[in-house]
Amino acid sequence: MLTEHTSDVQTDAQRGAIVVLDATVVPVAGFDGHPSYVTGDEQYLVSGHIPGAVFADLLSAFSDPEAPRPFTRPDAVRFASAAAALGIDSETRVVVYDSAIGQWAARLWWLFRSFGHDDVAILDGGLRKWEAEERPIQVGHVAPIEAAGFGAVEREDFWADKQRVLQAVSGEAPATLVCGIPPREFTGEAGHRPRLGHIPGSFSAPAARLVDRDTNAFLSDEALREVLADVVTSPDPIVAYCAAGIAATSDAFALALLGRHDVAVYDGSLNEWAADEDAPLVLSAPVE
Repeated sequence: MLTEHTSDVQTDAQRGAIVVLDATVVPVAGFDGHPSYVTGDEQYLVSGHIPGAVFADLLSAFSDPEAPRPFTRPDAVRFASAAAALGIDSETRVVVYDSAIGQWAARLWWLFRSFGHDDVAILDGGLRKWEAEERPIQVGHVAPIEAAGFGAVEREDFWADKQRVLQAVSGEAPATLVCGIPPREFTGEAGHRPRLGHIPGSFSAPAARLVDRDTNAFLSDEALREVLADVVTSPDPIVAYCAAGIAATSDAFALALLGRHDVAVYDGSLNEWAADEDAPLVLSAPVE
């Protein structure tokens, strides 16, 4: 099961049958006007969270702090340590949520699966849906229980690097490219990177269009097929990307809901690609 419903999570959390993780990251305006991010732990502590939920620091604990770009995936040792510190071992049922549109939860969901842990699901609708249903909220820190240890096994096919994307663009190694950034960034009308636009041959599937605006839950399979029509029917493997490898995991999650499991996420995404003057980018007409 890829998603969990709010009622199921409340029951299982009360029984102690799962570990629930709040993976929220908060966007802020940087000093230079460019977007930046801070960990959502203060929001978790002060504004509250799902009862019993443990905070998962996606910005630092579940990323590589030595990498040149934020949110770069960690190695297996670091991931295993971060998971065990939250009370998760290889037998733990994990449910992840965030207070946004699910992109942070999707990133942590993808990381768990990429390190061999398939018993992980996303809380459909996240904290917004939970609160809209007037379910209980807990304020303050929740200490994780001690775990025996997490055995991380890297699945390299979950990731694509820049060379793999270059091969797709050149036709050397066919792949369907799908981009999760907002439409105006996709066309090149907006954005903060030094070079704007999208990778040639890409299809646009913004992460915000994968969820219902009223409920914050993921769209029905039929509606997702409409958003991802050109991608889900492709005979080629799929590579998802965005700005920093976050929204791309929402696309990967939606595609998994539709039965496409031959998806890789380009971790460097446009933050890496656009920094290379020789890597092609396309400016296009506005996306309908």
